[in-house]
Amino acid sequence: MARTATLKRKAFFIDETAVRRAKRALGVKTDAEAVRMSLERVAEMEAFWRFMTSTRGRLKPGSLRP
Repeated sequence: MARTATLKRKAFFIDETAVRRAKRALGVKTDAEAVRMSLERVAEMEAFWRFMTSTRGRLKPGSLRP
């Protein structure tokens, strides 16, 4: 699901401990990578939960293939 992104410079305060934990969990080396990947994962999970909520009780077992 990789796509080219338009990057825009932002300045904000962030918890260093949270950034270190995100870098370790995501396996990246830079703070910027950790922030970008974390934001992308949050957006993906939101889309996933919207799908799960909208299809609750309507999908038959085995109807989705990986």
